[in-house]
Amino acid sequence: MATETIEFEVASRERVGKGAARQVRREGRVPAVIYGDKKEPQAISLDYKEVWKMYLKGQFTAKVFKLKLDGQEHLVVSRDVQLDPVKDTVVHVDFLRIGGDGLIRVAIPVKFLNEHICPGMKRGGVLNVVRHDIEVWCPYDKIPDAFEIDLAEAQIGQSIHVSAVTMPEGAKPTIQDRDFTIATIAGRGPAGGAEDEDEAATDEAAAEGEGEEKQE
Repeated sequence: MATETIEFEVASRERVGKGAARQVRREGRVPAVIYGDKKEPQAISLDYKEVWKMYLKGQFTAKVFKLKLDGQEHLVVSRDVQLDPVKDTVVHVDFLRIGGDGLIRVAIPVKFLNEHICPGMKRGGVLNVVRHDIEVWCPYDKIPDAFEIDLAEAQIGQSIHVSAVTMPEGAKPTIQDRDFTIATIAGRGPAGGAEDEDEAATDEAAAEGEGEEKQE
């Protein structure tokens, strides 16, 4: 299911800085900024109650916003939501503009289906998740809520790679040089014939992490 576009009325901010941000919060609004797409950052503010309502619903994760500002519309995605360390209230939001090609870089969570009937897990295997999300380049209007991986036929010792994930049209993983592992079904000791499989899964996960660090 592709992500919905959330429309939001925002106001521009003439002043920036800590003092100006505190004043915005006293007025019942949340300071924010729009940046990216090779344009100047734009300081804005949003209604706090609406922001908090959306935050509680998880609507700041991989969501597209149509921000209405001074008669113009800005297509953006939320990039960072800062919380007060004591009160856990939203104190600032960063929005990234969507460029002309419509592609954005976003991490999509992975959801596993049918664990209760997975034959490998019924035999004592354990789901070893290497990646809890997959970072992709994706058209802004086709961002899925999650990538679903069906375990209905997964066996002990089986590795699930990114090539097994169904991507939306126009989307592709940001890592292109290998068919990286998403998860494995590892066994438990001699009964599952799995000590070697557990070790291999651990080594593979470590190798994936090292490759990610090199890319960064």
